[in-house]
Amino acid sequence: MRGGLVASGLVFGILAGLLSGIPQAVSQESPARAAVPVNVEGIELFEIESKLLTEFWGRPMVIQAGVVLPLGHDASRHDTPVCYSIHGFGGSHQEAWGAGARLRTAMSTREYPEMLYVYLNAQFPMGHHEFADSVNNGPWGKALTTEFIPQLEAKYGAAATSTGRFLTGHSSGGWSSLWLQVNYPEYFGGVWSTAPDSVDFRDFTGINVYSFENAYVDPQGTEIPLVRQGEKWVMILKTYAQQEYAKSDYGGQFASFDAVFSPRAADGRPMKLFDRETGKIDRETAEAWRKYDISLILKNDWDRLGPLLSGKLHIYMGTLDTYRLEGALKLMKADLEAIQSDAEILLVEGRDHGTLFRSHPELWPEGMLPHIHKAMRASWDRHLNTTQLVP
Repeated sequence: MRGGLVASGLVFGILAGLLSGIPQAVSQESPARAAVPVNVEGIELFEIESKLLTEFWGRPMVIQAGVVLPLGHDASRHDTPVCYSIHGFGGSHQEAWGAGARLRTAMSTREYPEMLYVYLNAQFPMGHHEFADSVNNGPWGKALTTEFIPQLEAKYGAAATSTGRFLTGHSSGGWSSLWLQVNYPEYFGGVWSTAPDSVDFRDFTGINVYSFENAYVDPQGTEIPLVRQGEKWVMILKTYAQQEYAKSDYGGQFASFDAVFSPRAADGRPMKLFDRETGKIDRETAEAWRKYDISLILKNDWDRLGPLLSGKLHIYMGTLDTYRLEGALKLMKADLEAIQSDAEILLVEGRDHGTLFRSHPELWPEGMLPHIHKAMRASWDRHLNTTQLVP
């Protein structure tokens, strides 16, 4: 869902409210190159043209990131771990310029773990593309792992090993980072996913995709609430979805999910999970969503994935998430505990989509992001003395 990142001492912004000014016709062009902020020493734009995405779309397509370098970084050493961070819906790689100066100062004084901090751009005309291969958006996951990351690591002297590649992200970026770790379990060395979009489609923002007939009311006929402030519900799902749809029939949050998870309709557009006027769920589309249900993937393929993901899964969520995303994570947590996974899944009492980042006296006294980044660096340090690093 919509979301940016906030941490103690590192403010990345919370993105909220409905998008405005979305174009009225679907564009198949490359994501627009947003104006890069004034260059700051040690914060660079890195982008490549993706052959895979260009072939899919039939026109040049780029993958972008903002890269924050440690002071005095020596790219010739090829021994620096990388934190790949993915923004929430409505964000972009420009978070690198908002956070970079403070990160570099903190790293220079050894107050913060020294790594390459790479802020990936998942912004797309049809919404957040989630770095998932999609029949509508194209092979973003494959392009990231086979084209973009190898070139970035070569240029900036990254360690270029699985044990030195870490993922994090918030909201839609939380879902994306978890998706990448689960689908490329030997390529990445760990994920710290925060407030991810629904990871189990038995509770997709309050909808059981597989059994409900309607996205606006539950089987008892009660309207499904979506947005809360504290413990008070302030908007039902119907209102949220219809307000987005009134602005544009694509590019909004729910249309973004359709673009990633749904088959392509006869008119060339993504099939809708539910009718925006009536809320009726399309059963064919709902069944097609199963291949993007992360909890289902883990449960069905645990014999293979379990050993590959050992020690790598870390997911944090507030019990009062603003967009009720905690319900899906509770279902995943129960399933993973049943199959004896060692995944770290924390449901933080009383926290919402944004306050999750604030310092917590027991879990992260310095703030959640410093906790995450230090855990990444500690994981890398544990592997420095291994006899062979896995590429």
